[in-house]
Amino acid sequence: MTEPLLELRDLTCERDETPLFAPLSQLVRAGDVVQLEGPNGVGKTSLLRCVCGLSSRYQGELLWKGKPLSAQRADFAACSLFLGHATGLKAALSTRENLLWWASLRGVDARAEADAALAKVGLAGYESSPCYQLSAGQQRRVALARLFLVAADLWILDEPFTAIDKQGVAEVESWLAAFADNGGAVLLTTHQTLNLARPVIKVPLRLEAADV
Repeated sequence: MTEPLLELRDLTCERDETPLFAPLSQLVRAGDVVQLEGPNGVGKTSLLRCVCGLSSRYQGELLWKGKPLSAQRADFAACSLFLGHATGLKAALSTRENLLWWASLRGVDARAEADAALAKVGLAGYESSPCYQLSAGQQRRVALARLFLVAADLWILDEPFTAIDKQGVAEVESWLAAFADNGGAVLLTTHQTLNLARPVIKVPLRLEAADV
Protein backbone atom coordinates (compact mmCIF):
# COMPACT_ATOMS: atom_id res chain seq x y z
CA MET A 1 0.00 0.00 0.00
CA THR A 2 1.29 3.43 -0.91
CA GLU A 3 2.52 5.86 1.73
CA PRO A 4 -0.17 8.41 2.61
CA LEU A 5 0.19 11.91 1.26
CA LEU A 6 -1.59 13.40 4.26
CA GLU A 7 -2.13 11.96 7.72
CA LEU A 8 -4.29 13.30 10.52
CA ARG A 9 -3.41 11.89 13.94
CA ASP A 10 -5.83 12.50 16.79
CA LEU A 11 -6.64 15.85 15.26
CA THR A 12 -9.23 18.20 16.64
CA CYS A 13 -9.70 21.89 15.91
CA GLU A 14 -10.46 24.48 18.54
CA ARG A 15 -12.71 27.51 18.84
CA ASP A 16 -12.28 29.68 21.93
CA GLU A 17 -9.94 26.97 23.23
CA THR A 18 -12.76 24.42 23.04
CA PRO A 19 -12.41 21.33 20.79
CA LEU A 20 -15.00 21.32 18.01
CA PHE A 21 -15.07 17.58 17.31
CA ALA A 22 -13.79 14.35 18.78
CA PRO A 23 -10.15 13.54 17.88
CA LEU A 24 -9.91 12.24 14.33
CA SER A 25 -7.29 10.04 12.70
CA GLN A 26 -7.38 9.62 8.93
CA LEU A 27 -5.04 8.77 6.05
CA VAL A 28 -5.33 10.37 2.61
CA ARG A 29 -3.50 8.44 -0.12
CA ALA A 30 -3.01 9.00 -3.83
CA GLY A 31 -6.23 8.03 -5.58
CA ASP A 32 -8.42 8.65 -2.52
CA VAL A 33 -11.53 10.81 -2.46
CA VAL A 34 -12.16 11.63 1.21
CA GLN A 35 -15.39 13.37 2.16
CA LEU A 36 -15.71 15.01 5.57
CA GLU A 37 -19.22 14.72 6.92
CA GLY A 38 -21.07 16.30 9.82
CA PRO A 39 -23.62 18.94 10.77
CA ASN A 40 -23.05 22.64 10.28
CA GLY A 41 -20.74 24.00 12.95
CA VAL A 42 -18.99 20.73 13.71
CA GLY A 43 -15.69 22.07 12.32
CA LYS A 44 -15.31 20.77 8.75
CA THR A 45 -14.12 24.10 7.36
CA SER A 46 -11.95 24.65 10.43
CA LEU A 47 -10.25 21.30 9.80
CA LEU A 48 -9.45 22.21 6.21
CA ARG A 49 -8.07 25.58 7.33
CA CYS A 50 -5.81 23.84 9.84
CA VAL A 51 -4.52 21.46 7.17
CA CYS A 52 -3.79 24.37 4.84
CA GLY A 53 -1.96 26.37 7.47
CA LEU A 54 -4.62 29.07 7.67
CA SER A 55 -5.24 28.29 11.33
CA SER A 56 -3.01 26.92 14.08
CA ARG A 57 -5.88 26.29 16.49
CA TYR A 58 -5.74 22.53 16.67
CA GLN A 59 -4.51 19.65 18.76
CA GLY A 60 -2.98 16.49 17.37
CA GLU A 61 -0.61 15.95 14.47
CA LEU A 62 -0.62 16.66 10.75
CA LEU A 63 1.87 14.78 8.56
CA TRP A 64 2.70 15.35 4.91
CA LYS A 65 4.41 12.48 3.11
CA GLY A 66 5.31 10.93 6.44
CA LYS A 67 6.87 14.02 8.02
CA PRO A 68 5.42 16.77 10.23
CA LEU A 69 3.50 19.10 7.97
CA SER A 70 4.79 22.12 9.88
CA ALA A 71 8.26 21.34 8.53
CA GLN A 72 6.98 20.62 5.01
CA ARG A 73 4.88 23.73 4.34
CA ALA A 74 6.72 24.76 1.17
CA ASP A 75 6.37 21.32 -0.42
CA PHE A 76 2.77 21.04 0.75
CA ALA A 77 1.91 24.44 -0.77
CA ALA A 78 3.54 23.47 -4.07
CA CYS A 79 1.79 20.10 -4.24
CA SER A 80 -1.71 20.99 -3.00
CA LEU A 81 -4.53 23.24 -4.13
CA PHE A 82 -7.12 24.70 -1.75
CA LEU A 83 -10.45 26.15 -2.85
CA GLY A 84 -12.45 27.66 -0.01
CA HIS A 85 -16.17 28.13 0.37
CA ALA A 86 -15.82 31.73 -0.87
CA THR A 87 -14.79 32.08 -4.51
CA GLY A 88 -11.98 34.51 -3.75
CA LEU A 89 -12.58 36.45 -6.97
CA LYS A 90 -11.94 40.14 -7.58
CA ALA A 91 -15.26 41.38 -8.95
CA ALA A 92 -13.83 44.13 -11.16
CA LEU A 93 -11.38 41.80 -12.92
CA SER A 94 -12.31 39.64 -15.86
CA THR A 95 -12.46 35.89 -15.54
CA ARG A 96 -9.09 35.58 -17.34
CA GLU A 97 -7.51 38.30 -15.20
CA ASN A 98 -8.69 36.58 -12.03
CA LEU A 99 -7.07 33.30 -13.07
CA LEU A 100 -3.82 34.98 -14.08
CA TRP A 101 -3.75 36.94 -10.81
CA TRP A 102 -4.33 33.77 -8.78
CA ALA A 103 -1.71 31.80 -10.71
CA SER A 104 0.82 34.59 -10.21
CA LEU A 105 0.42 34.22 -6.44
CA ARG A 106 1.73 30.68 -6.89
CA GLY A 107 4.55 31.86 -9.12
CA VAL A 108 2.96 30.38 -12.24
CA ASP A 109 2.64 32.06 -15.64
CA ALA A 110 -0.75 30.74 -16.78
CA ARG A 111 -1.30 32.86 -19.88
CA ALA A 112 -1.24 29.75 -22.05
CA GLU A 113 -3.62 27.80 -19.78
CA ALA A 114 -6.19 30.33 -18.55
CA ASP A 115 -8.52 30.30 -21.55
CA ALA A 116 -8.39 26.51 -21.81
CA ALA A 117 -9.27 26.25 -18.11
CA LEU A 118 -12.26 28.55 -18.60
CA ALA A 119 -13.40 26.46 -21.56
CA LYS A 120 -13.04 23.32 -19.42
CA VAL A 121 -15.52 24.72 -16.88
CA GLY A 122 -17.98 25.88 -19.55
CA LEU A 123 -17.02 29.55 -19.72
CA ALA A 124 -15.60 29.78 -23.24
CA GLY A 125 -16.53 33.22 -24.55
CA TYR A 126 -16.47 34.78 -21.06
CA GLU A 127 -12.72 35.35 -20.93
CA SER A 128 -13.06 39.16 -20.92
CA SER A 129 -16.23 39.37 -18.82
CA PRO A 130 -15.81 41.10 -15.45
CA CYS A 131 -16.80 38.77 -12.65
CA TYR A 132 -19.40 41.15 -11.23
CA GLN A 133 -21.48 40.50 -14.35
CA LEU A 134 -21.55 36.74 -13.78
CA SER A 135 -24.12 34.67 -11.92
CA ALA A 136 -23.17 32.98 -8.66
CA GLY A 137 -22.87 29.67 -10.50
CA GLN A 138 -20.61 31.15 -13.15
CA GLN A 139 -18.42 32.73 -10.49
CA ARG A 140 -18.10 29.34 -8.82
CA ARG A 141 -17.00 27.91 -12.17
CA VAL A 142 -14.29 30.57 -12.45
CA ALA A 143 -13.02 29.50 -9.03
CA LEU A 144 -13.10 25.84 -10.08
CA ALA A 145 -11.11 26.66 -13.22
CA ARG A 146 -8.09 27.03 -10.93
CA LEU A 147 -8.05 23.24 -10.67
CA PHE A 148 -6.82 23.11 -14.26
CA LEU A 149 -4.16 25.82 -14.06
CA VAL A 150 -1.50 24.13 -11.94
CA ALA A 151 -0.45 20.57 -11.26
CA ALA A 152 -1.23 19.23 -7.78
CA ASP A 153 -1.16 15.98 -5.85
CA LEU A 154 -3.95 16.96 -3.47
CA TRP A 155 -7.13 18.98 -3.96
CA ILE A 156 -8.65 20.42 -0.78
CA LEU A 157 -12.16 21.65 -1.52
CA ASP A 158 -14.65 23.31 0.82
CA GLU A 159 -18.21 22.96 -0.53
CA PRO A 160 -17.18 22.99 -4.23
CA PHE A 161 -20.78 22.45 -5.42
CA THR A 162 -22.13 25.70 -3.94
CA ALA A 163 -24.34 27.55 -6.50
CA ILE A 164 -23.70 24.86 -9.13
CA ASP A 165 -26.69 23.48 -11.05
CA LYS A 166 -27.45 19.78 -11.57
CA GLN A 167 -25.43 19.54 -14.79
CA GLY A 168 -22.55 21.36 -13.15
CA VAL A 169 -22.57 18.96 -10.21
CA ALA A 170 -22.17 16.03 -12.59
CA GLU A 171 -19.29 17.84 -14.31
CA VAL A 172 -17.48 18.54 -11.05
CA GLU A 173 -17.96 14.93 -9.99
CA SER A 174 -16.37 13.80 -13.26
CA TRP A 175 -13.37 16.07 -12.60
CA LEU A 176 -12.93 14.65 -9.11
CA ALA A 177 -13.10 11.08 -10.40
CA ALA A 178 -10.66 11.75 -13.25
CA PHE A 179 -8.20 13.45 -10.89
CA ALA A 180 -8.30 10.50 -8.49
CA ASP A 181 -8.07 8.00 -11.36
CA ASN A 182 -4.82 9.71 -12.39
CA GLY A 183 -3.33 9.39 -8.91
CA GLY A 184 -4.51 12.62 -7.33
CA ALA A 185 -6.10 12.77 -3.88
CA VAL A 186 -9.15 14.79 -2.86
CA LEU A 187 -10.16 15.98 0.60
CA LEU A 188 -13.47 17.80 0.54
CA THR A 189 -16.50 18.90 2.47
CA THR A 190 -19.93 18.84 0.87
CA HIS A 191 -23.54 18.22 1.78
CA GLN A 192 -23.94 16.81 -1.73
CA THR A 193 -24.31 13.05 -2.09
CA LEU A 194 -21.40 12.20 -4.34
CA ASN A 195 -22.05 10.02 -7.37
CA LEU A 196 -18.63 8.86 -8.46
CA ALA A 197 -17.71 5.70 -10.33
CA ARG A 198 -15.17 4.96 -7.61
CA PRO A 199 -15.27 4.55 -3.82
CA VAL A 200 -15.64 7.64 -1.65
CA ILE A 201 -14.16 7.47 1.84
CA LYS A 202 -16.71 9.11 4.14
CA VAL A 203 -15.29 10.48 7.37
CA PRO A 204 -17.80 11.71 9.95
CA LEU A 205 -16.79 14.45 12.34
CA ARG A 206 -18.47 13.86 15.67
CA LEU A 207 -19.24 16.57 18.16
CA GLU A 208 -16.79 16.46 21.07
CA ALA A 209 -19.69 16.66 23.51
CA ALA A 210 -21.16 13.45 22.07
CA ASP A 211 -18.20 11.47 23.39
CA VAL A 212 -18.16 12.99 26.87
